[in-house]
Amino acid sequence: MQTFATGLLQDLDAFVAGLTLRYSSGAVERHNNKIKMIKRQMFGRANFDLLRKRVLHAA
Repeated sequence: MQTFATGLLQDLDAFVAGLTLRYSSGAVERHNNKIKMIKRQMFGRANFDLLRKRVLHAA
């Protein structure tokens, strides 16, 4: 617990901003999760070109 608290204190400005500002990174996280899901589904099955096409068509 002490390591967690120390980490928060080291980046206190970002921590406070995350709790007080109305901005959210939810849209970015959604896209990251979608790309990770596609990568997991295709693991070991295809090359980068097919992965790129699937990611671009999923958007």
